[in-house]
Amino acid sequence: MNWAVAAAALLLALVVDVWLGEPRARWHPVVWIGNYLGWVGQRAAPTQAARDPDFKAFVLGALAWSAGAAIVCVAAWWLQYALLQLPVLLTALLLGLALKPLLAWAMLQREVQAVEAALGESLDAGRQRLAWLVSRDVAALTEGQVRESAIESLAENLNDSVVAPIFWFVLFGLPGAALYRFANTADAMWGYRGERNGRIWEWAGKWAAWADDLLSWLPARITAVLLLAVAGSGRGWALLREARLTPSPNSGWPMAAMALVLDVRLGKPGVYILNRDGRVPEAMDTVRAIRYARNTLLSLILVALVALVLIAK
Repeated sequence: MNWAVAAAALLLALVVDVWLGEPRARWHPVVWIGNYLGWVGQRAAPTQAARDPDFKAFVLGALAWSAGAAIVCVAAWWLQYALLQLPVLLTALLLGLALKPLLAWAMLQREVQAVEAALGESLDAGRQRLAWLVSRDVAALTEGQVRESAIESLAENLNDSVVAPIFWFVLFGLPGAALYRFANTADAMWGYRGERNGRIWEWAGKWAAWADDLLSWLPARITAVLLLAVAGSGRGWALLREARLTPSPNSGWPMAAMALVLDVRLGKPGVYILNRDGRVPEAMDTVRAIRYARNTLLSLILVALVALVLIAK
């Protein structure tokens, strides 16, 4: 693909994201992916725990994931191929519109701001709004913990919904971004240990979790480095220490970076604490976190444009 076409498509996708937001659910490819994963997951994951390891559930989950990934990649490749046969300006326009649903910066920013606004009304309102954003139990969270969770979600999803899709688009075009969003959505729906929604995912979701870990490994570290860079922070050694404290091999990187640049503590009760000596985040820290995330996106755009030019040479 011509680097100028890819660059124009990327810039257009981000402009449309900020200007128009998400398409309606019936036209949203990530919603289609979720519908497929929900349907096939009911057939791949057992309702009762079997022997450990459960090879049958693992194989079914891997096959279901692979089939879905193949469909997504082929569809994205075919669409990109068809668009590349059109005049250059039309190609860039339509490719940008196709890429847009695979990115979700505006929605992420809006949801985090909504949690902060709800906290301004009451703690209960903040908890209820946070429940839209995270899967953890929010009923007993304090005001500080609600804010921690929102900032953590901002940092983690900055990678999952923005940096990583752009990273894979730069390398492999629309199929790369589409495959990543499929893998990340599969991990969000299947990558659980134990029971969720009446199904046992310990083995049925293991392949999905491994795939997302692999595809997110480098983008998560790029996100963390860019966060430190835009904040002018020199706490790289602290990042290496803190990023390893979370169960996930990847999500700890952007979350730890955000905790360090804000100098606040972030954590999940009973699981981990990042930047333990930091203070409890306040309302202004949410504003600062969004600003750092936005600046990270701007710096990523510059890096992506340079990368597209270098790859084309």
